[in-house]
This record gives sequence, C-alpha cells and structure tokens, in this order.
Amino acid sequence: MRKTSWMAGALAAAVAGLCAVSASAQTKVTVAMSGWTGFAPITLAKETGIFKKNGIEVEIKKMPTSNRHQAMAAGEVQAITTTVDTHLLYASSGVDVTQVLVLDSSHGGDGIVVRDAINGLADLKGKQVAVQYGGVPQFWLAYVLKKNGLSIGEVQTVNLQPSDAANAFVAGQFDAAVTYEPYLSKVREANGKIIVTSDQTPGVIIDTLAFQPDYIQKNPKVVKAFVDSWFEALDEIKKDEKKAFEIMARDVNQTPEQFASSAKTVLWYDKAGNIEYLTKTMPTFIKEVQDVMLEAKLIRKAPPSLDSMTDTSFVK
Repeated sequence: MRKTSWMAGALAAAVAGLCAVSASAQTKVTVAMSGWTGFAPITLAKETGIFKKNGIEVEIKKMPTSNRHQAMAAGEVQAITTTVDTHLLYASSGVDVTQVLVLDSSHGGDGIVVRDAINGLADLKGKQVAVQYGGVPQFWLAYVLKKNGLSIGEVQTVNLQPSDAANAFVAGQFDAAVTYEPYLSKVREANGKIIVTSDQTPGVIIDTLAFQPDYIQKNPKVVKAFVDSWFEALDEIKKDEKKAFEIMARDVNQTPEQFASSAKTVLWYDKAGNIEYLTKTMPTFIKEVQDVMLEAKLIRKAPPSLDSMTDTSFVK
C-alpha cells in the first residue's frame, strides 16, 4: 500500500515537473495593440488561457499606432494589430510587415464628431480637426474628405490620440474630432454630434494582425498558434457571450453593457471570413488604399511589394 502510495506521489511529481517544463518552454510573443473593441478577443484569448493551451505565452503592450512599427523594428514586439492603411505606412517607411489574419472591420465603431453649427463634411473646410497622425483616423479622414470633394490639406489638423481627441472635444475644444470605440461612446453619452461613422464606409477600416517576414519564416508554428487562438476566442464568445464580454470590458474599463454596445459596431472575422477576405478582397483593396495614401501625401512612396504584405496560408 505504501509502495503504491509512493509510486503515485512520484508519478504526480513527475507530471507536475513535465507541466512546468512545458510552461517554461512556451514561446513568448509580444503584440502591440490598443484598447480598440475590435482587438478585444486577443485579450480574451490571453485571459482564458487559450494562447497557453496552444503553446504560446502572449504579452500585450498597448501603445500608440505611430510607435508600433518602431517597437517591431527594435525587436520589442513580434506582432502588430492595426489597420491595412497603417501597415502600408509601416512598409513604406522600411519596416516589412506581412498580414496573416483579418481581425475585424469597423461598422460604426469609428466616427467624425462635429459642433452643432457644422451640418455637412463640406463645412469642415478651414476648421480645426483633432485626429491621430500616422494611423487609421488620419487615413479615414482623408478617404472621407476625398469622397466628398475635399482634401485633407483643406482642414487644419491637430495630432491627438483617439482617446484624447474624444476627451478634448467633449471638453469644448476643436471644431471636429476623429475617434473610435470605446471613446466614441463617450461622445455619444455627452450628446455629441456625429456627422459620419464607418457604417457609411463599409469595408474601408479593416484591422489585421501582422508579423515581420523573417519572424514568420523562422516561427511558422507560433504564428499558426496565434491565428488559431483568435478563432477559438471567437468560439468562446459564441458559447458564453456574457462571460466573454465581462472579461473584455474589464480590460478597457467598461461595464459589460457598455462593451456590448461597442461590440455592435465591429465585425470580428472568423475562419471563413478570413479566407474570403484575404484571398478575394485584399489584393484589390490594398492597392486602392495605397493610391489614396499617396494622393493625400500620407506616404511618400509605395512599399516595395504589395503581394508580400499578405500571407493567406495560416487561415486555411
């Protein structure tokens, strides 16, 4: 009996040791992102242990969009979540990135807020607009203005992060501001006037996950584990939305009800959606984005290759 007990104890110790080795052997991946609602399933995958189950340890670093490519070039992060236009900005400035996963698209999650006296986009001419430089707010503003006969050079832009832009606008500063969820909800709660949202420009604000080409070549299993974990996180939301929303809301200091409201303005892309978008839509869309950015002088030159900026193999 004592022998059996001793053997059981030894076996338990051995199993615990193997688990410790397994945990310590997990590859660490640091991802640069923001508190944007569309990225929240990454937080869910981390907090619920999905990443660890799939063999990777993920650290989330929240930082401004303009700092992410610098952090990647310096080796501080291995992955970046941002919009297609921002990845183009990075690539045009010499930081090679390859998109491997479509995360979300904004369907009302981004908006341009204005003072009551402004009744149309044409009224923005000559006005002060708070907008983040080097990120999707600046690109989207240029895109929307172009579609309405104006150029971004015809408004007075002031560089502010989306959260700061929303807070400044609510405090009475600036004629207009470009921001996104969860900060856009704060403007709504303050009865701010929203003149246009991304719901009126479907398919333009698309977020993707990217790694550098060398990292992908050396660590394909890690990249695959990250992509698979995203899909599993979406499954968790379907299985228990209330619990998932509680976890994701806590990360951005929202109530579950507030997060649920924000989540209505984004579309998270599952596996089928990824295959459809990356293989059929992306090749044409990324060229259109490049053309808008060049015309608006948001980039000085085109990236060396658009084809190398997308790898569809990890979502299949």
